[in-house]
Amino acid sequence: MTQQQLAEKVGIKFQQIQKYETGTNRVSASRLWDIAEAVGVTVSFFFEGLGDDGKPSASVTDLLNDREAMELLRAYYAIPENQRRRLFELARVLSEAA
Repeated sequence: MTQQQLAEKVGIKFQQIQKYETGTNRVSASRLWDIAEAVGVTVSFFFEGLGDDGKPSASVTDLLNDREAMELLRAYYAIPENQRRRLFELARVLSEAA
């Protein structure tokens, strides 16, 4: 789903979606609900990896402290969105085949 498609489903402009993605603007609880509904997940999906205390689980913290993982994330988000989606699908297929 593109930013434009998500924005249309949520009823806002795609520039606002970009601001959410980059962290320029915060996502309100009601907007998060709308986004979850638009992409077909529950709101809890966005909090996967958090413990009951609201802090990242050990595995998430380990990942955030891994230099190679962070470089991979930065490189991934530097790729244009349409290519990034294709790369994601490729990685998913490869991981299932492993």
